[in-house]
Amino acid sequence: MSVTSTSTSTSSSASSSAEYARTVRKESGGPGLLLAHGAGGSVESNFGPVLDALAATHSVVAVDYPGAGATPQATGPLELDELADRLVAAADAEGLERFAVLGYSLGGNVAVRVATRHPGRVTALVLTASFARADHAFGLVGELWSGLARLGENELLARLLVPLVLSAEQLAALDPGQLEAVVRETAATVQPGGGDHAALIKGADLRAELARIDVPALVIATTGDRLVPLASQRELADALPGARLAELPTGHLPFAERPAEWAALVSEFLTRNPAR
Repeated sequence: MSVTSTSTSTSSSASSSAEYARTVRKESGGPGLLLAHGAGGSVESNFGPVLDALAATHSVVAVDYPGAGATPQATGPLELDELADRLVAAADAEGLERFAVLGYSLGGNVAVRVATRHPGRVTALVLTASFARADHAFGLVGELWSGLARLGENELLARLLVPLVLSAEQLAALDPGQLEAVVRETAATVQPGGGDHAALIKGADLRAELARIDVPALVIATTGDRLVPLASQRELADALPGARLAELPTGHLPFAERPAEWAALVSEFLTRNPAR
């Protein structure tokens, strides 16, 4: 089950007037866990398959970024600071003083920014399929993604992303008809704000702030990922002091390819590194 409400935090950015839809799962009464979804995703699409497992031991709070889920699209460029602060505002509204943060893909950048802007409140970080900086290739993909979304070219966007987010094995297993079906389904489910999220990729570089973080951290690298290369994910682990690196044999979509294994890695780490 999930409960959706809205946060009331404000900031000076162009999207500050929008209310962020909130997903809350606190039935376990466990320690706090914030979820930060990826570009073009939502809380449900990125974490839905693992939400029950995470909520079994933690009080989970998440928000949909502008233009995702039930959150209205922004009227101007997004800012990483605002995404981080709105997530923390949702934790405040739900009475969570301290919390771990699980970030997926671009959500890893949001999670890192939560840790650096609210250092006394974060107890642990888990970053999956994420990156410390966007190299030239990834930056260009983000730029193309944002541009196609802005033009409403959802089918072309799907044709760009599908071969990047599926593992080579999953892609090869599709016959031509199945591949076209995946492309059509992807195009039909493009989040309106996905291009705004993707615009945050180009030029991203969090290496300096990663070096200031001092909490238990787990980087879960998706080894078959062709959107965020394995080398970039390992660079993230190297840049985060004391981070443990775990590798998951999947493409960029662990919630689709290996949800049970992903949830188990997250839960095991958080159990071994409780709030302190």
